[in-house]
Amino acid sequence: MATRTYEYQSDFVRRNVAQGRAESLLVVLDARGISVSEADRGRIMSSTDLKLFDAWLRRAVTATTIEDLFES
Repeated sequence: MATRTYEYQSDFVRRNVAQGRAESLLVVLDARGISVSEADRGRIMSSTDLKLFDAWLRRAVTATTIEDLFES
């Protein structure tokens, strides 16, 4: 699998890509039956750190609780 090395230069694009990843992450959590509070949803939706989204998505695949997602 190829790794992503491209860094988006535009804040507009970075925010939109982050929003798409946040929405995808919430879909995965919902599909796995993991409850997401409004505070946790806000944390996910407000993040713009694309590398963090990659880590969260990897954790979401095996997480059983929302706490598993946010563990470092």
